Amino acid sequence: MVDSVRLDELSWPEFAARIAAGAPVLLPLGSTEQHGPHLPLNVDVVLPTGVCERIARKIGGIVAPTVPYGCKSMPRSGGGEQFPGTLSVDAHTFALVLRDVIRNLARQGVRRLVVVNGHYENLWPSVEGLDLARREIARDGITDFTVMRLEYWDFAQRATLESIFPAGFPGIELEHASLMETSLMMVLRPDLVEMDKVPSDGPATFPPYDRFPVPDDFGLPPSGVLAVATGSTVEKGEALMADYVTHIAAAVRKEFGL
Repeated sequence: MVDSVRLDELSWPEFAARIAAGAPVLLPLGSTEQHGPHLPLNVDVVLPTGVCERIARKIGGIVAPTVPYGCKSMPRSGGGEQFPGTLSVDAHTFALVLRDVIRNLARQGVRRLVVVNGHYENLWPSVEGLDLARREIARDGITDFTVMRLEYWDFAQRATLESIFPAGFPGIELEHASLMETSLMMVLRPDLVEMDKVPSDGPATFPPYDRFPVPDDFGLPPSGVLAVATGSTVEKGEALMADYVTHIAAAVRKEFGL
């Protein structure tokens, strides 16, 4: 038997056996998007996948392959589409991909699913995809399918944020490629973090609205880092990860009666 929580590393008989035994499935949602000069384009894949894998080990779950393309990056939360390497899909496309994946999981016997979002702009398209899937699952006569949907960063505790940001938390929408994501990447993929390339051109100073096309003086730092990544450490990343895993696992146990 393969000792893995990843669906794509299991054989089909092993997957079928675990699902028959009632294993919940976690589905990470990511993106391929710029994260400044010091982080790779796969941050929004690495982080939700890493969170899901740690949770799965605590609750006896399985982690489905991460959706690697996200809904279009916006300047005020992700830097925007003008950065090379950012590969996005339309909201409608994203919702339909999610619909199909969830529908397939349900038809293969999955009855407890946790959708874990790791890309800010995926929020509402993921709700739409989930709703479309649930309609089709119900039409298939499956009535015992239960799903949770969440953003992993919402589970950071106030005390943790206060210790990491003694001068005040800038807000999750500005934490793109900044201290939180950099610290978490130092935990999960330190080989992809180049701290000597951390920029100092932030934080962003956006107006409270969007404008298209985005003007050069809109407030977006040229590096694409919306707040500041200086001061990132493994210890801060571990503190955040502990919050995510502990409190998401507790929520899953509560909702699914594990």
